[in-house]
Amino acid sequence: MKRLLLLLLGLLLLQQGRCFEFVIDGEWEDETSHLQDHRERHKRAILTSEEQEDFEAIRGDDITVKSYKVESRITSRFAHTTVRSSVVNSGSKAQSIGFNVQIPKRAFITNFTMNVNGITFVGSVKEKTVARNLYAQARSRGKAAAIIRANSQDMETFKTEVHVPPGSHIEFELHYQEMMHRRLGLYEHSLYLQPGRLVPQFQVDVYIFEPKGISTVQTPSTLGEQFAGMISVTQSKDKAHIVFKPNLQQQRMCDNCTGSAIDGVFTVTYDVNRDSNAGELQVSDGHFVQFFAPSNLSPLPKNIVFVIDVSGSMWGVKMKQTVEAMQAILDDLTIDDHFSIIDFNHNVRCWSEELVPGSSIQIADAKKYIQNIKPNGGTNINEALMRAIQMLVRASNQGLIDPRSVSMIILVSDGDPTVGEIKLSTIQKNVKRVMREEFSLFSLGIGFDVDYDFLERIAMENRGMAQRIYANHDAAEQLRMFYSQVSSPLLRRITIQFPEDSVSDVTQNRFDKFFSGSELVVAGKVLPSDSNTLTSFTTASASRLDMTLETEADTTELDMELAKQQHSFTGFARQMWAYITIKQLLSERSQAPTAVKKRKITQRIMSLAVEHQFVTPLTALLVESEGATERLLADSPRDPKHGCCSGGGLGGGLGGGPAINGPGPVRVVYQPPPWVQMTTTAPPSQAEKGPEEWTLPLKVNLVDNDPHFIVHLPRSNMDVCFNIDSKPGHILNLVSDSGTGVVVNGQLIGSKKMHKNKLNTYFGTISVYYQPDGVSVTASTVDITVTDGRNNHSFTWGATSEITQDGVRISIVKNSHVSITINNDIQVMVLLHRVWKKNPVSVDFLGIYIANDNRYSPLVHGLIGQFSREPEVSVNDIHEGVDPLKKEATMEVKGNRLNVTRGWQKDYRLDKKRGSDVYCWFVHNSGKGFIDGHYTDYIVPNLNSFLQTL
Repeated sequence: MKRLLLLLLGLLLLQQGRCFEFVIDGEWEDETSHLQDHRERHKRAILTSEEQEDFEAIRGDDITVKSYKVESRITSRFAHTTVRSSVVNSGSKAQSIGFNVQIPKRAFITNFTMNVNGITFVGSVKEKTVARNLYAQARSRGKAAAIIRANSQDMETFKTEVHVPPGSHIEFELHYQEMMHRRLGLYEHSLYLQPGRLVPQFQVDVYIFEPKGISTVQTPSTLGEQFAGMISVTQSKDKAHIVFKPNLQQQRMCDNCTGSAIDGVFTVTYDVNRDSNAGELQVSDGHFVQFFAPSNLSPLPKNIVFVIDVSGSMWGVKMKQTVEAMQAILDDLTIDDHFSIIDFNHNVRCWSEELVPGSSIQIADAKKYIQNIKPNGGTNINEALMRAIQMLVRASNQGLIDPRSVSMIILVSDGDPTVGEIKLSTIQKNVKRVMREEFSLFSLGIGFDVDYDFLERIAMENRGMAQRIYANHDAAEQLRMFYSQVSSPLLRRITIQFPEDSVSDVTQNRFDKFFSGSELVVAGKVLPSDSNTLTSFTTASASRLDMTLETEADTTELDMELAKQQHSFTGFARQMWAYITIKQLLSERSQAPTAVKKRKITQRIMSLAVEHQFVTPLTALLVESEGATERLLADSPRDPKHGCCSGGGLGGGLGGGPAINGPGPVRVVYQPPPWVQMTTTAPPSQAEKGPEEWTLPLKVNLVDNDPHFIVHLPRSNMDVCFNIDSKPGHILNLVSDSGTGVVVNGQLIGSKKMHKNKLNTYFGTISVYYQPDGVSVTASTVDITVTDGRNNHSFTWGATSEITQDGVRISIVKNSHVSITINNDIQVMVLLHRVWKKNPVSVDFLGIYIANDNRYSPLVHGLIGQFSREPEVSVNDIHEGVDPLKKEATMEVKGNRLNVTRGWQKDYRLDKKRGSDVYCWFVHNSGKGFIDGHYTDYIVPNLNSFLQTL
């Protein structure tokens, strides 16, 4: 959302008989501002295109810019940026020298310092009224100036001016902080560079430190192709340094030009390594930050009603761009999605009165309808939104939409209501009254004639977000990019919780939905504890499955690591917590129902902003010289057109929206907004022990190592062992039960090379398939995948997790094992074995442990399943063998007399390194005579194949 930054300056500096003037004045926000005339709210104060083109970072007629340097330190997605410039008045007369910086709208300025001929001014953030009074005491005279704002898509302007005598030397330094927001799989850091002249010392440094590691760093050519080769990127596992340092010749627009070609946005994009879907928990400086950005999940189906303004003001390029965007957006819909289109001016029309599937026929018809729209008439937003909500409600009541799907309304409008209900507060109440909790509203405002503050309030109040679309040549691309951010919902009803008495002051921790490529962020304070470990539990619903994910963090480790880093931002966690909290409180303030509540929220914001030194719409930056004899003031007043604050980016990624109703709040210092549920206590069953573990009995049937089978015969109280010597790639059936519909198969992998003239084989993949629900759980040494024929969800071994889909429960214990339970009748545990990566022979492999008391049907078979019907076994003629430590005997089983050897194999459940000895009678020749048929009879074509009748 567009914010405007205003620098209020007014003083007379006297030094050796020379005077310097700092002059800018402006308006103050007060509690009665919302009572201003409707037309006054719609005043616009924006730079014209000519002023935009004429923007310069350093402004003056006859000056020498000695240096211009920008440094950003990004640590764990939080950036601290410093802009420094050194300037000399080279002219023969006194003149005004301007220092202008465009910064991201979501950033908070934290300090501004200036040195003028040895007089240093240092900034501090104070409550606006306090700063105003202190400033007034020192003000000797001032001049009026207009509100300053850049009409750009992502930036706002900080601007100051100093009037100095000839020969003066001025040094400017501005600091601001912001949280990186993940969109479409990348974090983007933007620096606006427009020096307006050649600079001898021009340099940009961006330092990135991400504790989990950096997966990719990119520097798009947003400044122009001529600078692409001048950007240096140095990257290690967890650090990156990006440098842009053109010399004077490289800065020139042409070889003989005196003007600078540097004019635009310097962009760095990056992403981080994620070793699990459970997210990343970081603890530093007494604060925690939980990042949650799962991937490898199948999208949820969508139900979308597009509500498009076709009033007369949309005529021309706006409508053309909207139609172009809608053509691409409609192509993105799948047969699992449902949609309709409502277009409105003074009337409201529906392309289809009901939601229809996203089939190719319906999409083609919708495209024709959009193409033939002719904008005219007024704007009836209220009726259009009511019709859209009614359409979703009707579809839901009739059971036409999947209860796990995501339902949303996307409103595209370029103006305020002129027909029907035109009072914005009434429209807001009407929508809130009929909107269901499971629906979301996203608002897109085209151009500057629309009340963006209203669009943002109505979207955020209904679990959505708003975005301004700039009515220029790439408006269609802006619309498509926005849709891309919400087109792939992966999860619903996400809650991030912590054990009781472990944290406090938690930011929004319940979110309505999560979209692919975004990120949810929760921050808070860590309470004193005897433990050095903090644990979080994340619960969420995906397509057909529910999950609980566990994350742990050492509370001391990161601080020690940050202390070693030369260019990290050590206070990132504390500042990020304050940043997110203030953003959320500002959003709540814009929706406050009463003046009393608004004042209470205001006090909380001001207290936090002063403590953490953020210039917000409610605080000001007081810049003082030593002794406080001279003062200047910078503040961020209310934007009469666009609201007091940026409500976007609540630290929760897209679709955060209001919290889902939950248990009551815990103790907090700054009382949370009502829509930010502060519950941090996970249910006892989870907070105390994490995801439930379905333990297997002590005696089981198992296959482990290369691969050794151990079959436990309870009636005989005997264990029988055999090996299977098959080939890599073969899939062996372990359990095949067509009666219950359960199949357990394992695929063999080979060691890296032969050992003692033999290539050892191991299980590299284990699959458990439950045919009645169509659910397959496939564990490999890399991940665990859950599929149901249409949806595919992957989970790494890197986090403890619990997943439930229909009758199948999956419990993953971090880097250890996964337990699969089917209808509480059948239990299988898969054990992960990791080996040294540089081992010349061995590979990572899996072991499988299957309970004896599994309730199969009489039809069960397989290498292990057949022994659920325990055969009669007798062992006779026990005698000394060739190896004196291993006795030999004769085993009678299934009508066969087998020579067997007494030995032992390993059960690795309790000790994965050494294992526990299991003494058994070993059957030679791949179990021949003990198993039905030959082992090759158990080779099946794929991981979900049932065994053919032997």
